[in-house]
Amino acid sequence: MVSKGSDNYQYSVLMSVYHKENAEYLRTAMDSIWNQTIPTDDFVLVCDGPLNEGLDAVIEEMKKEHPDTLHVVRLEKNSGLGVALNEGLKHCKHETVARMDSDDIAFADRCERQLTVFGEHPEISLCSGTVIEFLDSIDNVVGKRELPVTHEEIVSFSRKRNPCNHPSVMFKKSAVKAAGGYIEKYHLFEDYYLWVRMLMNGLKARNIKEPILYMRTPLDLYMRRGGKAYAKDMLAFHKWLKDQGWIGLGTYLTGAVPHALVCVLPNSIRKIVYSILHS
Repeated sequence: MVSKGSDNYQYSVLMSVYHKENAEYLRTAMDSIWNQTIPTDDFVLVCDGPLNEGLDAVIEEMKKEHPDTLHVVRLEKNSGLGVALNEGLKHCKHETVARMDSDDIAFADRCERQLTVFGEHPEISLCSGTVIEFLDSIDNVVGKRELPVTHEEIVSFSRKRNPCNHPSVMFKKSAVKAAGGYIEKYHLFEDYYLWVRMLMNGLKARNIKEPILYMRTPLDLYMRRGGKAYAKDMLAFHKWLKDQGWIGLGTYLTGAVPHALVCVLPNSIRKIVYSILHS
């Protein structure tokens, strides 16, 4: 494992929060970072526009407890996750950056495991891992998102599905910037879009097979990933993959098109489909 005496253990944490989020979820998510086996000395929290009273109270409490580590960046208006993360990256002082969502819970050794992967595979610029999906409590597990491990497997997987779990990603800041950073061109696909652009640049990736993070899953997930607008963006993104030569026409027709059809199904049917996929 990585030694605290090594320069390789230094990393920044990047998180964004906006006014609709839950204050207690934020507290739990941040505590899971403070409690890492290898702690960060640079936690960048981007407030994406004005927040609610509860969120501000948690942030003020955290600033008092971690005055030298927590760096709060406040945006004047809510601009979206991609914009917030790009701004936050400007404030991260380390090359290695761990992404964290404001309602998830990281395993205590999450960052240590990822730093170890970077140490053992210095050629990589991107690393995520398996996440455990839960409702309300981590005792109520509803699914697991496992991913391919090796770079070659990740490239192959990326031609059909997102090859990294965004809430559990650790990456090299320079590699993200070289790929253009987060671009909110395709609704809910900005992370997938970024990973593929990084892979297209020839950058290497690797995932961790074991779970490293608990991911909070909303009850209405099947509704959020549906509708004509979502289907349109999803098809547009996969058309971009096809136009770039990342996927062929066959993959587009057998992967993206059926997925788009599921998106426009009635909510009750789509709920059944997502229940099967996450069982």
